[in-house]
Amino acid sequence: MSSPVVSVIVPNYNHSKFLQKRLDSILNQTYQDFEVIILDDCSQDNSTEIIESYREHPNVITIEYNAINSGSPFKQWAKGISLSKGEYIWIAESDDWCEPSFLDTLVSPMLKDPKIKISYCQSICLDQNNKIKWVSNHEFLEQVIEGEEFVRQFMLKGNSIFNASMAVFRKTALPLKDHYIHYQFCGDWFFWIEVALKGDVLISGKVLNYFRKHSQDISSKARVKGLYYLESTDIILHTLQKIKHSEREVAEIIEKRARSFLEDENAFESQEVRNKVISKLNELDPSFVRKTNRIKTSQKIGNIKRKINARVRKWDLGGSVLL
Repeated sequence: MSSPVVSVIVPNYNHSKFLQKRLDSILNQTYQDFEVIILDDCSQDNSTEIIESYREHPNVITIEYNAINSGSPFKQWAKGISLSKGEYIWIAESDDWCEPSFLDTLVSPMLKDPKIKISYCQSICLDQNNKIKWVSNHEFLEQVIEGEEFVRQFMLKGNSIFNASMAVFRKTALPLKDHYIHYQFCGDWFFWIEVALKGDVLISGKVLNYFRKHSQDISSKARVKGLYYLESTDIILHTLQKIKHSEREVAEIIEKRARSFLEDENAFESQEVRNKVISKLNELDPSFVRKTNRIKTSQKIGNIKRKINARVRKWDLGGSVLL
């Protein structure tokens, strides 16, 4: 029996509420040459009952339960990849779902062009009540970009492949070392950069993936603990050493970091966390604190101008003294 073309890895932890919809959306793909590997990370809900109901499905090849929680989604990624037999990997998060044409749309171009190492689509972000929060977009229906250029344009300021479920990647393009598993929050960002630098990246403008931001989401916790800044700054510094870049691009990265930091600094769980974050950001730019102070001053001046303008309009002075 020949190996499947795609290995679909479903890492699950306490997502019984969403698990059936996730698995059905995988099994009902128009492209059917795939195996499914289900990994449960010691769930405390009724995930086991739902998973077991799929055991006899011909596409479900492997089901594994951890006796102890791994503490890391990226360790589950690595475990699933080690069990996979396919040439392409899709990490389908257990609380997401997708359109039936997902694999057809993303895998078909990769089969034709061996230089494509990652293929990803656009996503709809929903809350736990299925209310749409936002939708990603791309200016082209389909675009192939050289890996280093993709990283420069789409990965230095932030992680454009923000949800693992939106992407399929070529197994032969895996990072040589599993350094990504040592991150608690930004391991995916590091992972996608390393894979992208092995070849080309296909971006589909089609919206084919749905993912959730809900009460179990770790993003807010990661920001409170400063993990987002501590880990992502390391990744940016690492990447800047590997690709060609301009001073302007670095300046734009620092500006975005500074503005993001100002939005989050009052939410850090302690002064110690704040100091660690500043220390790490200073590695990116020794004058980081001075830049944040400049932005603060600019924001205060802007607020004063807006207040004055509002009063002028209220007093109906004809706008002749607007700042």
